[in-house]
Amino acid sequence: MRTSLLLMTLALWAGGPCLRAAAQAQPDGLVYPWLTQPGSAAATLAARFPAPAGCQRVAVAAGSWGEWLRYLPLSPVGTPARTFSGGLKNRQEVVAAVVKIDVGTQDLQQCADAVIRLRAEYGFSRNPNKIHFHLTTGYDFWFSDYVAGRTFRVVNEEVLPATRPAEAPTHAALARYLVPTFGYAGTLSLSRELRPVPLAQAKPGDVLIHGGSPGHAVLVVDVAEHAVTRQKYLLLAQSYMPAQSIHVLRNVEEPRLGAWFALPGPDETEFSTPEWVFGRQELGRFE
Repeated sequence: MRTSLLLMTLALWAGGPCLRAAAQAQPDGLVYPWLTQPGSAAATLAARFPAPAGCQRVAVAAGSWGEWLRYLPLSPVGTPARTFSGGLKNRQEVVAAVVKIDVGTQDLQQCADAVIRLRAEYGFSRNPNKIHFHLTTGYDFWFSDYVAGRTFRVVNEEVLPATRPAEAPTHAALARYLVPTFGYAGTLSLSRELRPVPLAQAKPGDVLIHGGSPGHAVLVVDVAEHAVTRQKYLLLAQSYMPAQSIHVLRNVEEPRLGAWFALPGPDETEFSTPEWVFGRQELGRFE
């Protein structure tokens, strides 16, 4: 008993991850529209990845994007990340968990698209009429327009208005809307859509993003902070190329942290993730 208390005290002051805090229970009212039935309360991001010892998850508003991400449903432990064609992702060692969501059958749901997919699903669970994303050309593509029969076509790289049959704003319609969105949006358009925020202010729902070709996007799905040192730790999720399972990243450079990544200090110019190195200025936030 005394030994356990001593270890807990040392971990609290050192910020070490060896001892874990209790996982939080999932709040009522969170909806994950692609699921045909509610997932297990034990198979959520928050349950699978307790905050590091001495840390608490940062506060998030009820019903917010950050809270919704915190309780993402996960596939069973040991589930591999797969590509859209069913093959295994090349680097399984960077996968800490797989989000329980489909990847589709086309090479579309890549890095920025995974962020768009989750943001669209969250929007659908709250207010489908607010779902919209800018294409790389700058065209503002609204889900409400799409189901009303207003869409677009691309001619010689120019986006022109087009019509389609109107339909009800169902989840199946959302899946159809996302196909052209994935095709004509990407890291460049998403980086323009997000508001830059200082890395030190990172919170759940923010996006590490390098816009371009090539570019990459990694979603901050949760944040914890040490009670004494105020060191922040982030849980990160991504898809990659080719389109693949959305997966929580494992910290392969610091295995003791598991899936948590220490937020770089003010003197560090980069944030290294397993498959991309971001500049500290490359953090954005949805409005």
